[in-house]
Amino acid sequence: MTVYPLTGVIRPYAWGSRTAIAELQGRPTPTEGPEAELWLGAHPGDPSTVPGPDGPVTLTTLIDGDPAGQLGAGVAERFGPRLPYLMKVLAAGAPLSLQAHPDLKYAAEAFARQEADPALPKNYTDANHKPEMLVALTPFDALCGFRPTAVSALVLAGLGLSELEPVVAVLREGDLSEAVRLLLSWPAEDRPALIDAVVAAASAAGESHPHAESYRLAVDLAAHYPGDPGVLVALLLNLVHLAPGEAIWMPAGNLHAYLRGLGVELMAASDNVLRGGLTPKRVDVGELLKVLRFETLDDPLLHGAEAGPGVTAWRVPVRDFELYRIELTESRPPVRLPGSGPRIILGVAGDVHVGAEHGIPVTLSPGTAAYGPAAAGPLTAAGVGTVFVAAVPG
Repeated sequence: MTVYPLTGVIRPYAWGSRTAIAELQGRPTPTEGPEAELWLGAHPGDPSTVPGPDGPVTLTTLIDGDPAGQLGAGVAERFGPRLPYLMKVLAAGAPLSLQAHPDLKYAAEAFARQEADPALPKNYTDANHKPEMLVALTPFDALCGFRPTAVSALVLAGLGLSELEPVVAVLREGDLSEAVRLLLSWPAEDRPALIDAVVAAASAAGESHPHAESYRLAVDLAAHYPGDPGVLVALLLNLVHLAPGEAIWMPAGNLHAYLRGLGVELMAASDNVLRGGLTPKRVDVGELLKVLRFETLDDPLLHGAEAGPGVTAWRVPVRDFELYRIELTESRPPVRLPGSGPRIILGVAGDVHVGAEHGIPVTLSPGTAAYGPAAAGPLTAAGVGTVFVAAVPG
């Protein structure tokens, strides 16, 4: 086996940027519509393709035809005949929904209940968990995990709204669960007036206010999602400003939302999303509260580790995936790619040639990708540029 050029699918969600992915790939901008996510993987929702003798073949079909050769015997035994991760290039031009994902045990149980009872709401698309991480390619803003309840209480109290006093009180007691429940179950008929009052108070606070950044966020979110109580839930979370190369980690139960920017995202191969607000899509507050982890996240950043000259590794506490960044320079010799099993390699800068011992290398320019089956053996990258490598932990 050899390395294949991999062609992904761009999803046009409304919050997507009309310039970011196109600029990465060197296409004209702005595009006709939003380009939110470039999917690279074998997820059945939008599998990538590789060249075949009679035309493009989906990566799903390729794996189905030889799971052991494509995935490696260990990965196929552990996960079955499927690629256990999904890589994306994510381009947020507007804020995404407040969301969280179930753990593996709960996802399997909830999906089974849903499949057995057609009357249940369709919250789950599969029986898998969806932990995910993101590395910024541009300055990237996100909400990730709950900040200390004492800080959140001060932020909400600073708005000076009597309506929020019950929420402030439970935050001062350290009860995140009740605070989130109160906000997300706010009577629908009263939500527009509440959010209008929040915007007015936040706008009047001024730039010298100690919580000015949080209040700017509330005003911005309300402009995108008027009358949405998720505007207030967002003020309970860590607001993270990632520089290029910095990363965040969203394990099961972590409430988060991407706000703006371009990044490389890697996750377990699932599409299970429970939304809590900041979206026109379906929200199931009761189900979301069952999966959320109501605990403070002191450090939202996922710190990479040097794994060799020009190699940064981000390893997370799940069996499904790990991510590497390889930076190649003129003075650096070809690099043997880290990781094992099936690998997806994404170019983000320069021109990098990726190949196995036998076969023709694939040249990666920014925004293009390659797929290396397990049976291809060791893979090598050469050239000048930067690539990201998704792999399965050994």
